[in-house]
Formats: sequence, C-alpha cells, structure tokens
Amino acid sequence: MFTVCALYHFTRFDDPAALRGPLLDLCRENQITGTLLLASEGINGTVAGPAAGIDTLLAHIKSLPGCADIIWKLSDASERPFARMKVRLKKEIVTMGQPDVDPRASVGHYVEPADWNELIRSPDVAVIDTRNDYEVAIGTFEGAVDPKTDTFRDFPAWWQDNKHRFHNKRIAMFCTGGIRCEKSTNYLLSQGVEDVYHLKGGILKYLEEVPQDDSTWNGACFVFDGRVSVEHGLKEGPHQLCHACRRPILPEDRHRPEYEHGVSCHLCIHETTESDKRRFRERQKQIALAEARGERHLHSDVSDDL
Repeated sequence: MFTVCALYHFTRFDDPAALRGPLLDLCRENQITGTLLLASEGINGTVAGPAAGIDTLLAHIKSLPGCADIIWKLSDASERPFARMKVRLKKEIVTMGQPDVDPRASVGHYVEPADWNELIRSPDVAVIDTRNDYEVAIGTFEGAVDPKTDTFRDFPAWWQDNKHRFHNKRIAMFCTGGIRCEKSTNYLLSQGVEDVYHLKGGILKYLEEVPQDDSTWNGACFVFDGRVSVEHGLKEGPHQLCHACRRPILPEDRHRPEYEHGVSCHLCIHETTESDKRRFRERQKQIALAEARGERHLHSDVSDDL
C-alpha cells in the first residue's frame, strides 16, 4: 500500500531553483515518486511513497519559507501510482496565464464540505466546475455549470463570454483539490464579483468527509496519477487511461471497435491522423520491447500534469 499526498501552498519563493535539488534528493532517498512544481508563487504537487517517507517530505516542505501552515490531503493506492520523481520549475504552480491574479491577496469564502450541499442548493447560487472538460465528463456536482474548457488557462476567457449568465447570483466554485479555485475566485473578485465561494479542500476532501448517502456528487473524480479516478471514501475508481489522448475511459470502453491500446479510443479516434496513429503504434512497440527487457520506457507513465 502506498500513501498518496496531494498538496499546494501559495507563498513567496525568492529562489525556487535553490529548493529543487534538496527536494528531489529527499524524495529519492525516501522512495517517493510523483511530481512537485516550484514557482515564485509557491509549491504544488502529488507524490506517493511509504507513509514514513511522506512524513519526512512534509516536514521538509513545512520548513520552507512561508510553508509552516501548508495543508495536504492523504489517500491510499494499492499500486505505486507514479514511476519516477520529478521536481519542475514553472512560472505558475497552476497555469492560469493571468499575471495580476494573486491568491495571497484575497480569495473567495471557504466552504467546509459539510456545508457545501446547503450552499449549492440555494436558488441564488450558481455552481461552476473549474476543471477541464475531460475531468467533468466522469463526475461533477448536481446542477454544476461545465465551462467545457480544455485547460484552466481558458477559464478567464470563458468567464468574460458568459458572465452575463450569472447576474445577481452568488458564485460557488470547486475543483479537485482546491488550488484552481484559489486563483479562479481571486480572478472573479478582481472582476467585481462580490459573493464568491469555493469548496475547501476540493472534491477530494468532500468525497473523504461526506457520506455517500448525503452526497450531491455524481460519478468519479479524475486524479492525476495511476489511479485515474477516485470515488466516495477516496476508494480507487473504475477508470483507466487512454494512453493516446490521456483521457479517462471505463474498462468496457477498451472493447469498443475504436479502441487500440496506446493508439486511439472512442474519444480521440477522429482527432488524430493516420500518420499520428502509425507513430503511436511504433511508440507502443518500443514500450512493449522495453517491458520485455524489464525496463520502463520513457513514455509509459500515466500523465501526471498538474
């Protein structure tokens, strides 16, 4: 059993590059794999490893500038969800592309999971899912608006095109772990929206704390690791990953005529050319050869973009 730790924290790092080496060394020493992102605005990531190793990593992160009060979420995975450890330097720890957005200045009102259902059932509240379209496709809250965005960077433009729909409404927003709502609620506040709320701890905290019988969540929650999705109680969901388009699919989707392992699924078969598919087949051939030699091919990992 592996302990999976999802974390983020907005703080000021004057020299993120200086933090990278010690973090990477510590993770490798403690058999931790996954991805951590460092930027001048803070840290974000999901990692997995032995429980003792995760404790050691968290103690180290709490010692970083401004990180003493960092909050994290733990869950379990039956198999190692990441193949290797990466610590990356980025411009943003979650990419929105809005240089004036600063969650350290102000964010929406935090709503505890236990209070979320009452809020989103209010007739004057509009509930907005800030995640990407492929995430929303496998699960969301009852009545939530799906912006149908490909990436989080698309959200500001979607808001500008659709804000007229939410006149005189309170806005309640949610995402997987909370980080995207830190930025999106700050953005809405900067746009003059006064009553903005977001789910504290995100969907993961809600699924952990709210009993399924009381839940307004339908489906599964996509996660950026080898589990692919989780359900109530944070138990591993049924989804697998199409290794061509990196979208979640169900086991029965692998029996559809459009599915070819690593090449296409019913969601992406018409999105790539025959040349692309030939290239994907060659990649799968190289992955199979590497596995036969007891090696791991560079492109065989599940997507761990954050």
